[in-house]
Amino acid sequence: MHLLQFSTSHYCRKARLALGYKGCDYITENLTPGLHALRVKPLTGLTTLPVLLLERDSPDPDAVTLEAIGDSSRILAYLERHFPEPPLLPDDPSDRDRALQLEDWLDESIGTATRIVYYQYRATDGRAIDPSPLSLAIIAIVRQQQGINAASAKLAAERLDLALPWIDDRWQCRGFLVGDRPSVADLTAAALLSPLALIPRYRDAYPALFDRIVEIHDRCNEPTPPDLGASVAGAKA
Repeated sequence: MHLLQFSTSHYCRKARLALGYKGCDYITENLTPGLHALRVKPLTGLTTLPVLLLERDSPDPDAVTLEAIGDSSRILAYLERHFPEPPLLPDDPSDRDRALQLEDWLDESIGTATRIVYYQYRATDGRAIDPSPLSLAIIAIVRQQQGINAASAKLAAERLDLALPWIDDRWQCRGFLVGDRPSVADLTAAALLSPLALIPRYRDAYPALFDRIVEIHDRCNEPTPPDLGASVAGAKA
């Protein structure tokens, strides 16, 4: 399996967590934002990442047929169908529905809120984290493409302020967002919230939440993001 990705994308991280949790062998290919569309659109008709490429049998022995699966949730669904152990969906039907609902909520609401808050922080108080011209240019492009500004960041932060206490409490009290083992909901939350560890406001307020994110990365054999590991270690010092 071959994963096309942006190395810093939290949605691509979600796909890597699932691949690691399932014990799949795969390679990654990091694409350049903007130029990535030339590679991705012919495969999926879209310009979003991640994309998982699968080699399929071809009647021509000298040819390789590729199947492309775009979107992190579709990638997780494929892995669950074809690599059922260990499972990412609970056995109980109601818990299974709940896990999928949480995955969708995290994808569509919380993941986008994290992106907005993160890039607004990197353009303002966190500008010194990497002041290189390339980094600042990428941040500016993302903010322009996504319509990120002070007003949208304020609304996104309000969304996170409602969500994070519930996720933090659930992880601390029950260990998992749904059921009694990791599910698509836990992996999605761990991936999509990881960029917030770089922002002191969230790192200081939710140390147990970021500890849990590190634990899930370890469980999935996925390296902890450097910013996350350093932030959690600093919070404990």
